[in-house]
Amino acid sequence: MSTPELIRIVSRDSPMALAQVERVRAGLAALHPGLRTEVVPVKTTGDKWMGDLGAVEGKGAFTKEVDAALLAHQADLAVHCLKDVPADRPLPEGTAFAAFLERDDIRDALVHPGGLGLDELPAGTRIGTSSTRRAAQLAASHPHLRCVPFRGNANRRLAKLAAGEADAVLLAVSGLERIGRAEVISEVLPPEVMMPPIGAGILALQCRADDQRTIGTVSGLGDPRTHREATAERMFLHVLQGHCNSPVAGYARAERDGGLSLRACVFTPDGKRVLNAHEWAGPLDPATLGTAVAVALLRQGARELIDSIAH
Repeated sequence: MSTPELIRIVSRDSPMALAQVERVRAGLAALHPGLRTEVVPVKTTGDKWMGDLGAVEGKGAFTKEVDAALLAHQADLAVHCLKDVPADRPLPEGTAFAAFLERDDIRDALVHPGGLGLDELPAGTRIGTSSTRRAAQLAASHPHLRCVPFRGNANRRLAKLAAGEADAVLLAVSGLERIGRAEVISEVLPPEVMMPPIGAGILALQCRADDQRTIGTVSGLGDPRTHREATAERMFLHVLQGHCNSPVAGYARAERDGGLSLRACVFTPDGKRVLNAHEWAGPLDPATLGTAVAVALLRQGARELIDSIAH
């Protein structure tokens, strides 16, 4: 199959999203010398709206305009943070994932101007986050801390922190690394302290499903272990039918020997109830593993818990 001369890459126009595109462009240049790439930036509803995401289609607010550009043939390839791509419904008809890049750090980071760790923060400390996942886990483990709404891209949230709108902020380690701001991290929180969102640290490449030429060109950027982890995690969320306000967290881990595990939790927003599941699978069928973990949580009452939360 021949390689296209030009691939137009559509992405959100935030500094982090554009840094992610540059990673993909560099990877494609190394794989296919002579291939030209062009960036098609778009501003999404989620980037423009600073209120509750549930009021604007939840996480789909970060992908709708990107999907539209792809389907309208204004671009050939989309670069997404997988955690922002809704998994409770299929990808838009006519599109498909072409590759999942090697996974970055899945952990969250605490950023505190004084360099304090999470356990050192005094009662009443204002933690900037609009993530129900983070807020629920903090409510369970550190109920003396107070979450305050904090939306915007990572640079904007750091600016809000510097302006005193919160005393500390929680951000993804991978995001801070991508924008070159890892030096602001006060503490990296292990998954046992702050379980990550489904799809954390994964960049996904999406194409039109019938564009076999582009799919063939970019598929070489894919990482097989990440593909298995992403498949398990997204099937888990699909079966669970979690929405953007659901405090759902989890991550899969593909071992070098072919084994695969998936750990996941569902929380009440106040953190007072936590449902846990952890399953292992052999080298085959990550989708079955995702289904098994979702069913284990549904048996514990996850459906009622999720449906009780407004979205």
